[in-house]
Amino acid sequence: MSSTPSRRYLIAGAGGMLGTDLQRVLSERDVTALTRAHLDVTDANAVLSAVEGHDVVINASAYTKVDDAETHEDVAFAINAAGAANLAAAAARFGAALVQVSTDYVFDGTATTPYAEDAPCHPVSAYGRTKARGEQLALAIHPEGTRIIRTAWLYGQHGGNFAATMLRLARERDTVDVVSDQLGQPTWTMDLAARIVGMLDAGVPAGIYHGTNSGQATWFDFAQAIFELGGFDPERVKPTDSSSFVRPAPRPSYSVLGHGAWTAAGLEPMRDWKAALGSAFASGALGAS
Repeated sequence: MSSTPSRRYLIAGAGGMLGTDLQRVLSERDVTALTRAHLDVTDANAVLSAVEGHDVVINASAYTKVDDAETHEDVAFAINAAGAANLAAAAARFGAALVQVSTDYVFDGTATTPYAEDAPCHPVSAYGRTKARGEQLALAIHPEGTRIIRTAWLYGQHGGNFAATMLRLARERDTVDVVSDQLGQPTWTMDLAARIVGMLDAGVPAGIYHGTNSGQATWFDFAQAIFELGGFDPERVKPTDSSSFVRPAPRPSYSVLGHGAWTAAGLEPMRDWKAALGSAFASGALGAS
């Protein structure tokens, strides 16, 4: 798939943290950016009308209230699974490419080495189940045109996220307790947005890709890096374990994703998470250090 000035992009969920950065990356292209208020992905007819005339559909719309999904799985399913199916069906009908953004929560977190793109899904939360089903439906409905991009531990300028919370707590508290027994990959939404556009421009094959910054960290490591780059003493971050923060939905203890599909497609994996975090601060996305 080559990049042409005439290609038209549709972003569903354009008002979120990733959707906003996608708009920035695509600012010089022909883009229709629809927030949840402007496009209900659970409405198949509305989705058909919205997708018609577009060449690329990026689905950044999701029900992401992980704990609430445990008691509202039907609502999460409507957006995360049925919504993905509606967009895939519309993309297939009009010959558009679909990028379906997914999550590390499709895995159970019991691995000890990075999850490969073809590792079996085994979600242990309602949110994870609905996102895994969204992947399955999109690939089944539009197999030749769907690219699943799983991501994790997102932070950025336009929305609530861990980095913003840590910076707020750094100003409000003397110390902050952060879990040190969950391992993953902090990922800047601007890097992810750039990768989504870049992979489309490069014409990578349909299939599953892992859109996370490289390397790995615990939440404790991530928090210390945020404090340091934000100009605060990282020693004010204190380690604790997950038993101190029991929540309705189980969190994967290991969310490190492998990046073999990028290499196979001729692209380098996304850069290291520490480099990305430094760039996020330097750009003003998280405030100057």
